[in-house]
Amino acid sequence: MSAHTAETELRLIGKLILEADMRCETGLHIGAGKGSLEIGGADNPVIKDAYGRPYVPGSSLRGKLRSLLEQASGMAVPSELVYLSRRRGQEVRIHQSDRPDDEICLLFGRSPGRMERVTGEVLESVAATPARLAVYDAPLDLASITDSMRENLDDELTEVKSENAIDRITAQANPRTLERVPAGARFKVRMVLDILCEEDKALLARLAEALRLLEDDSLGGGGSRGSGRVSFSNLRLIWRGRRFYAAGEPERELLSSADLRAFQALANDPALAEKLTE
Repeated sequence: MSAHTAETELRLIGKLILEADMRCETGLHIGAGKGSLEIGGADNPVIKDAYGRPYVPGSSLRGKLRSLLEQASGMAVPSELVYLSRRRGQEVRIHQSDRPDDEICLLFGRSPGRMERVTGEVLESVAATPARLAVYDAPLDLASITDSMRENLDDELTEVKSENAIDRITAQANPRTLERVPAGARFKVRMVLDILCEEDKALLARLAEALRLLEDDSLGGGGSRGSGRVSFSNLRLIWRGRRFYAAGEPERELLSSADLRAFQALANDPALAEKLTE
């Protein structure tokens, strides 16, 4: 745990910019919602931009990283969860606490107000915490869709996977189709970690942990059925101190063309904090 306290002064020290390639090791499905269904199309289409190209929404990637850290930290238990939404019979639960050293809340932010816990007393959160981590939409690297891959695709950039759900009483098959970005496709990932106090420098290690967890988990839908396995490569980490913005001082490249193991080693290096100066 970091040594944040309620009295910690927040002001920008600098920003860590992480860029990486995210490769689909198996087909990836991040749904576009029921409203995107087209005649003759898949039952479950993937989300696409205005030009018809699949992308990974920053909110989807960010939410998965948060969920994995909550589970790994033992925070995905009723006493640590609050109801984010309880509408139309659906409940969305998320971790939040008022502890000033709660690294998950520091990374992803928290809002003040009255929140009902899943179990236990109501949480009366009194302080807002700005999110340190921003995760941007990840565009598809079109060059990663090779001509040989296109020969086996159902669309120019995607494949359609057929599945069957079996009724447990009648044994009747209920066929459905799932649109996926094919294995081998790459997305360009960009994240920015704001360092607002000295203690924030330790948060980079939690981000590295979340990315390692994701490689052994899944992103998007159909993970338990083989979809959504991803890996990260060509990581580049840049430090831009406050004087980069105020006086045009040069940025500092901390990693280049690295793998995730090297990134995690750097993130956990005690000497890293000394390099992150204004």
